Amino acid sequence: MFPEYDVIVVGAGHAGCEAAAAAANLGSKVLLITMNMQTIAQMSCNPAMGGIAKGQIVREIDAIGGYSGIVTDRSMVQFRMLNRSKGPAMWSPRAQSDRMLFSATWREKLEQIPNIDFYQDMVHALLTKDRRVCGVITGLGNQIKAKAVVITSGTFLNGVIHIGEKKIGGGRMAEKAAVGITEQLVELGFESNRLKTGTPPRIDGRSLDYSKMEEQKGDEDIVGFSFLKIPKPKKQLSCWITYTSQKVHDILKTGFDRSPMFTGRIEGTGPRYCPSIEDKINRFAERERHQLFIEPEGWNTVEIYVNGFSTSLPEETQYEALRNIVGFENFRAFRPGYAIEYDYFPPTQLKHSLETKLIANLFFAGQINGTTGYEEAACQGLMAGINAHQKIRELDPFILKRSEAYIGVLIDDLISKGTEEPYRMFTSRAEFRTLLRQDNADLRLTELSYRLGLAPQERMEKTMIKAAEVEKIKSILREVSIDPAESANYLTDQNSAVLVQKQKAIQLLLRPDIDLNSMSRSIPKLAQQLSAFSDSSKEQAEIQIKYETYITKEKELVQKMGQLENLTIPETFDYDRISSLSAEALQKFKRIKPRTLGQASRISGVNPSDIQILMVYMGR
Repeated sequence: MFPEYDVIVVGAGHAGCEAAAAAANLGSKVLLITMNMQTIAQMSCNPAMGGIAKGQIVREIDAIGGYSGIVTDRSMVQFRMLNRSKGPAMWSPRAQSDRMLFSATWREKLEQIPNIDFYQDMVHALLTKDRRVCGVITGLGNQIKAKAVVITSGTFLNGVIHIGEKKIGGGRMAEKAAVGITEQLVELGFESNRLKTGTPPRIDGRSLDYSKMEEQKGDEDIVGFSFLKIPKPKKQLSCWITYTSQKVHDILKTGFDRSPMFTGRIEGTGPRYCPSIEDKINRFAERERHQLFIEPEGWNTVEIYVNGFSTSLPEETQYEALRNIVGFENFRAFRPGYAIEYDYFPPTQLKHSLETKLIANLFFAGQINGTTGYEEAACQGLMAGINAHQKIRELDPFILKRSEAYIGVLIDDLISKGTEEPYRMFTSRAEFRTLLRQDNADLRLTELSYRLGLAPQERMEKTMIKAAEVEKIKSILREVSIDPAESANYLTDQNSAVLVQKQKAIQLLLRPDIDLNSMSRSIPKLAQQLSAFSDSSKEQAEIQIKYETYITKEKELVQKMGQLENLTIPETFDYDRISSLSAEALQKFKRIKPRTLGQASRISGVNPSDIQILMVYMGR
């Protein structure tokens, strides 16, 4: 009934969609298996993509040739560039999406890829032989052969939903859990554990009084995520801000004795940086209020997402508390908030390619690795799909360094340090964040992907044009001299000191209160020479000029640290013969099997002295 596939992708969430698309676009024959064809790329939690550091990841996915950025741009209802008041290393794009349009657009993109077949069924076991995966067994009893399998199971592995004292098996509200895979993997020698995440109630927007809330509009200038030219919406929907109060907190506390979090019914660890409302008022008892973002779910629906009110308290407690929030006095609920507990596999059991160490050609991506967030899942899916294709063709794995991408930081963190709580990306996790900006993801990554065969010619040409334009703009700014007379009005308007003699344009741009766009518009000599260049090229040139010192220092640091990254540790290295290693380092080196000395140095619990000892022995 089924042919043998190159790659089977299990699960069609954000990770599964990117994995299937990447492997198929590289030339593999792919089968995407999902429990429900109607929920492909479902936004299970908030209807948004991007945010702090997450926006950088989406732009990296796009630069490599993934689809998350394109789909987001086609389905956005609001766009904001966060952290504009800070330096460009902190700028992070974020978009509210139309939930239904997002999912429909993803499915449309996947169905346009000839190499992808679809099948609706549950996978409950893997076919393995001689420690190598060779296919899957589905709930309907079908054995489907494949050279590689990518598991992107999200929150479905033995998923349990909690609402107060109610406990329901499921991977998402109204969708059943996936069983069988965890038990088989544990039998094969894998370690598994439990994590927890949650989601807030969904509200009928017609029942809210927005006049009592603060309006949050989108940016006038929509930058978007994709480096391709995707049409942007001509109008945007507003979000709204309101707050909890001490009264709301007191009401919520009345449900604590029936909360699965506080009664011990939930064993899994929840996300530290996106806690439930009951966790927030318990941990931050001194806070009299917490901010809530009221987010629309799409163009053609009245459904509202209450960002900041994730909860698993009893329904009646949730609703009584909500009724006391400003603007919610007469609210109507579509469904309550809930927590979900699910299995994951500590990611130290993976290689940098996201292939498991125990079973060849088996890859994990997304929440199965302990991450939280669509963006973190999508980038892992992209990398797992690429590397599944590479592995079955005996090609080198595609691995991004920490100095090349946030994706590289995320994967290295996971497999070197592991995680015991849902992992979320932040700019602070990246030691080279000045280099890893959202604006230059194409310049960093598109050529690497093009050489791999994933990024198409169109992307490569756009990147080359941008790189050439940036250099030309910088050259013009170095050469053009600005007269005091022609710049006096502009500098006065900018509250900047007027010139007393001619000055090169590049020197003028270095002033903190001057930006290239306004300067090129207001000084005729520059306006004439720079009018032909794109806004993105001008912005890139300006950032490179203004932050040249910081960029240069970071590049020097990358080179220094690269010495450790280039020292490869053989897979067969015998750590037991190094008697002077600390017991903890010995244990973790043997378990994680670091690929390089750089990775070894980042393993939690490993001391600099352990690395020095390892270097001495490798030198021998």
